[in-house]
Amino acid sequence: MLNAKIDGKNLVITIPLNDTPQPSATGKTLVVASSHGNFATTVTVQGQPVIVGLNAYIKPGRTVNQS
Repeated sequence: MLNAKIDGKNLVITIPLNDTPQPSATGKTLVVASSHGNFATTVTVQGQPVIVGLNAYIKPGRTVNQS
């Protein structure tokens, strides 16, 4: 379930991570979180609901050096 809120001048989106990254439809990436299409939030701007479409992914086989 995607949640959204306005915090000052920021739109803050919270979405659960997949337990295990899942292959994308093309198989080129591994999806770690997704709204599975566009999602109307309860947040409004100028009286209109904010709609979010979110995909968070990683590229398979790559490692990142974290400091």
